[in-house]
Amino acid sequence: QVQLVESGGGLVQAGGSLRLSCAASGSIISTNAMGWYRLALGKKRDLVAAITSGGSANYADSVKGRFTISRDNAKNTVYLQMNSLIPEDTAVYYCYAKVVVPPTLRLNDYWGQGTQVTVSS
Repeated sequence: QVQLVESGGGLVQAGGSLRLSCAASGSIISTNAMGWYRLALGKKRDLVAAITSGGSANYADSVKGRFTISRDNAKNTVYLQMNSLIPEDTAVYYCYAKVVVPPTLRLNDYWGQGTQVTVSS
């Protein structure tokens, strides 16, 4: 069993910053891609950022230049540094990880429980 635990959400004023963390634990052989999605009220879930195990990252156009994704492979942890936040960033942020698990060595998708980010104007 694999668990993803998120932390770091909260309420911030526009222009402020937050840093999200997501740690994967449990029966893990290796962790491939990790990333963040967000779900805003009345909207569909959107990819915010993703990063490979080698460190290659991609971002949604709406967050480029403001958000930075990084990871610590030794800790199976992914981070999302969010700067210059705007009210439109308000959403529940979910982390995900593609994890190789024993004994099948299959690559499975796992999700965190979500953390609320609220940006006030």
